[in-house]
Amino acid sequence: MNFSAANTIWVLLGAALVFFMQAGFAMVETGFTRAKNAGNIIMKNLMDFSIGTPVFWIIGFGLMFGGGGKLIGSVNGLATEANYGMAMLPEGVPFYAYLIFQTVFCATAATIVSGAMAERTKFISYCIYSFCISLFVYPISGHWIWSSDGWLNIMGFHDFAGSTAVHMVGGVAAFVGALILGPRIGKYGKNGKVNAIQGHSLTLGALGVFILWFCWFGFNGASTVSMGDDQAILSASKIFVTTNLSAAVATCTVMLLTWFRYKKPDVSMTLNGSLAGLVAITAGCDTVSPISAAIIGLLSGFIVVFGIEFIDKKLKIDDPVGAVGVHGLNGLFGTIAVGLFSDGAGTELKGLFTGGGFKLLGIQGLGAVAVIAWVAVTMTIVFKVIDATIGLRVSKEEEILGLDSTEHNLASSYADFLQVPVTYNPDAKVPAPASSKASVDASVPVQVVSSNDGVASDVKLSKVTIICKQNKFDDLKEALNDIGVMGITVTQVLGCGVQKGAAKYYRGVQVDVVVLPKVQVDVIVSKVPVREVIETAKKALYTGNIGDGKIFVYNVENVVKVRTGEEGFDALQG
Repeated sequence: MNFSAANTIWVLLGAALVFFMQAGFAMVETGFTRAKNAGNIIMKNLMDFSIGTPVFWIIGFGLMFGGGGKLIGSVNGLATEANYGMAMLPEGVPFYAYLIFQTVFCATAATIVSGAMAERTKFISYCIYSFCISLFVYPISGHWIWSSDGWLNIMGFHDFAGSTAVHMVGGVAAFVGALILGPRIGKYGKNGKVNAIQGHSLTLGALGVFILWFCWFGFNGASTVSMGDDQAILSASKIFVTTNLSAAVATCTVMLLTWFRYKKPDVSMTLNGSLAGLVAITAGCDTVSPISAAIIGLLSGFIVVFGIEFIDKKLKIDDPVGAVGVHGLNGLFGTIAVGLFSDGAGTELKGLFTGGGFKLLGIQGLGAVAVIAWVAVTMTIVFKVIDATIGLRVSKEEEILGLDSTEHNLASSYADFLQVPVTYNPDAKVPAPASSKASVDASVPVQVVSSNDGVASDVKLSKVTIICKQNKFDDLKEALNDIGVMGITVTQVLGCGVQKGAAKYYRGVQVDVVVLPKVQVDVIVSKVPVREVIETAKKALYTGNIGDGKIFVYNVENVVKVRTGEEGFDALQG
């Protein structure tokens, strides 16, 4: 055996990076969905890899790389060198290095579907789907493309790292699954109106995108499966550049496009844009120039924005994370882009725009259609059978409560994570009020809620509830302390007033009710006059802008100190 240390390390490093993409997908999908389903999303991503690994080892690898036919490989037993030999291996790479490299690619295709079917799929049903796609759906179409015996490979079809074999397979499966599953409760109104269901953490989503972008250098770069000669080193270096260029240009394109369409740059859609550029360049990263890579990134940005909008608004297919637009549509575009921009490196044919005519474009188109048909038919059968037997979707009650509690007995994925008021710099400058100031009474309205019930002592007790902006909390606290109000209860809340204000958009859909973070301060007063507390609060909170806050005043029937049993006014003292 004559193994190459450089080639082997390169393949193993690529496998590790592609494996870490599972973390990226988990973060993106968790962040773009609601907190009540976070644990469920993470479990599905974990099980995609954990189920796919033994399944691909036992059967999938043979179907994909076993010799014997143009349509399907032969399963000779477990994936070992003794059963499959060395013929399909890259030069200087051990069998097991190549096995783990192909295993992590299989898991990537499987996990794409999780996001599109998020928040309403039974966990057991999802596990069965994951088993099926790793067992035969991905391996058979992968055989066509990447096996030396595959019919598309023989024709000259070029998919260097998986725009078709991985991403389009996952994207089409996601489309079929989301279509059969149906939308989340509340996504579409009876009149066809599209409602925005916002994800709970764009921070997690952004972390996931950065992880995926980083790992994509292994996904594309290590697909050379060689670093043993000058040509391989040059190829890998070029792949890093084209991969990065496409992603960066796509990100800028989506940012500018959403800024123009929605009046503000959309964060979640721009994150999708980064992934769209990565998916689109994956097929041709080795065979297009940097200029062509930038053009591919530019076009992929438009495709992901208008594609997601079309799927969401016109087709009424609920895809919470944009998996179909990112992986399905841009996987297809990346496949076709090879036939447009290929400069002949890595393939015998050039693209349409580089002097090669229509031949390569026709081959790429045929391959894309064949894979779409294969995945659409097989996954429709898989999902329909699951739905007809054990059921694909959770009940209405389970969906409303959240899959963390109903599927995994989790009170919350964020249990014991208590929010506390944000500490603000008292020296920080507060933004200037709007030019057209409202009056103090209009900016900080007061509502008195009276009661005729008696009180427990001769001293009247009142509860004052103040809702204010977070950045005014310190000012309010100091002002209340100055007038002798020492005991307060503070809660972070979300809310909105009756004023709608400017239209806001999430992933191209107008958000009807925008709840903003506020601070709720509750004070029980006895000695200090209620009117003094009200006027002090109004003075501390007033800026003249809509949303300065509201004050509610209640009569308190009684207060009981648990430790001493004292009631009324006495219970509030020392």
